[in-house]
Amino acid sequence: MRKVIILGSTGSIGTQALDVIEANPGEVEVFGLGAGGGQVELLARQCLKWRPQVVAVSQERALPQLRELISAADETYQPQYYCGEKACAQIASLVTADDTVVLNGITGGVGLSSTLAALTAGATLALANKESLVVGGALVKQALVRPGQVVPVDSEHSAIAQALASGVHHKGLTSVNQDGRSELAQIVLTASGGPFRGKKRAELREVTPEMALNHPTWKMGPVVTLNSSTLVNKGLELIEAHLLFDVEPEKIVPVIHPSSIVHSMVTWQDGATIAQASTPDMRLPIALGLVWPRRLENVEPALDFTKPVSWDFEPVDHETFPTLLLARQAVAAGPTYPAVYNAANEVYVENFLAGRLPYLGILDGLDEALQSHEPPCTVDLETILLVQQQAKEKAQAFVDSYRG
Repeated sequence: MRKVIILGSTGSIGTQALDVIEANPGEVEVFGLGAGGGQVELLARQCLKWRPQVVAVSQERALPQLRELISAADETYQPQYYCGEKACAQIASLVTADDTVVLNGITGGVGLSSTLAALTAGATLALANKESLVVGGALVKQALVRPGQVVPVDSEHSAIAQALASGVHHKGLTSVNQDGRSELAQIVLTASGGPFRGKKRAELREVTPEMALNHPTWKMGPVVTLNSSTLVNKGLELIEAHLLFDVEPEKIVPVIHPSSIVHSMVTWQDGATIAQASTPDMRLPIALGLVWPRRLENVEPALDFTKPVSWDFEPVDHETFPTLLLARQAVAAGPTYPAVYNAANEVYVENFLAGRLPYLGILDGLDEALQSHEPPCTVDLETILLVQQQAKEKAQAFVDSYRG
């Protein structure tokens, strides 16, 4: 039985992962749970149900309440607790065997330390925290101890990995022909378009958080949902695909697909295009992340092709939503620019949701953040953390002065 450590267990990815595990008894053992601490009662219920050996909570003030809730319900259950900003990374390093999976469902660049800890320990990393790869791509690659150690959990990257497996000379997550030349022509990265698909810039001036969080297809957390509305999420995914699959950014083509049924596609040099299609539900990529390369039985219903169906695709409006072009620029500019892209966006999202920055300020601010960045001479974890902090400070200064 495969063991799993779920980081971000009270979030969207974590709760759905536990749903998948519950629907497939005997397949996965929950060895550890980790969360920020904002939903202590939910975390306590998860611990009491799944009885993990280790539990991590990032907010120190949440630990006493968590202990009390668990003890009051079951005095015989006494997990090992970890607390503080490094708690999730600490339990991510507690890998007991090669068959341990760390599912990183933490939101934001703060997930980088847990990603590095899991990889260094030798765990299979089921990666839903795209920001950690975006922020520390070079560091993540250096931390790999074996091929195939990272299994993507984003629906788009899971789809790409599945489609890449169709290559005749498939090896790992890439496809190379007998001459060593890539058979891959391009990756088609699909995007729903969010709630403002078809809108022009002038129509976005009065956007409220409630409007931006009203996603037409997916049910996600507030940060990811807002990032989907600006297409920043797709920019992060473009950077992630570049790093995960070692594909040049210009070969990654984003396309709007409103129904979110085709999660992404791969086109080969002979003109063949392979698509992965399923309902817009994260349980399928989560399940694959837990037991890859196997497939579980009770995950989600298959598409019904006995009924009429049509799939629409349309180009991205880069003029209204320049965030994808900015993501390409970030990759081309240097290894620390994606970290700036992500860190600045986190500040803008926080301020927009709090009513301190208009919606268009997010789009304008990302351009400003990249232009003002001065790249360091070396890249290591300490440097990346400093780059993020400086980018956040500059982004906050932009917010304070923005007049839009």
